Amino acid sequence: MISKIEGRFMAMADSSLVGLRKKSLREQALIALRRAITTGELEQGTHLVETELSASMQISRGTLREALRQLEQEGLVSAGERGRLSVRHLDNKEIQDIFAVRASLETLAATTLLQREDLSDALAQLRSAVSTMEQLEGHEIEERIEADLEFHRTLCRLSENDTLLHAWEQLEGSIRMSIMFGGYERGVRNMDVARHFKLVDTIEAGDRAAVSAEISEHMRIAAETLMGS
Repeated sequence: MISKIEGRFMAMADSSLVGLRKKSLREQALIALRRAITTGELEQGTHLVETELSASMQISRGTLREALRQLEQEGLVSAGERGRLSVRHLDNKEIQDIFAVRASLETLAATTLLQREDLSDALAQLRSAVSTMEQLEGHEIEERIEADLEFHRTLCRLSENDTLLHAWEQLEGSIRMSIMFGGYERGVRNMDVARHFKLVDTIEAGDRAAVSAEISEHMRIAAETLMGS
């Protein structure tokens, strides 16, 4: 008798999880699994059975474990009883916590930008990132998620605070999961181009208090949208 998860992997015959090439198998497995999770191909709460996954992806269990450990560090996979791994499932409190931390990090990044002598160059990079989001309207959700994340990553990178950037990147997996928690329609609403341009305009105006308030509001709206509030 075929189990539910076996049936799911059999149905993935043409998906990104099958038949990985022999080069850089760990990296390919990591990319394929991350994509399957963030697109909902592997739903939240799905138990990840090593024997079935390794057979489906045609890789060793050792290689698979390495990829799964990385995904656990990224917050996409969580360990339950007896160490059993499953696709992480978020609740409303976790989403609120994620966006509260994001607000703190990105507020620090944005207010730090105000001290840069080449602020105009930084603003141009941020506007370019928003323009990319605008160009991708109507494209696949994966591309739009990446463009949205790249805007916020750029904001943190431009702060030239490596510790801040590293902290934000550690949240990236959880941010992706929160988008999937909300579903396609809510996720797309959070990629509103006008709101992102407004954020850049607020930074350009140079008022630290206004920047802090704008980012707090940006993250509050994002969290509430994903939770369906």
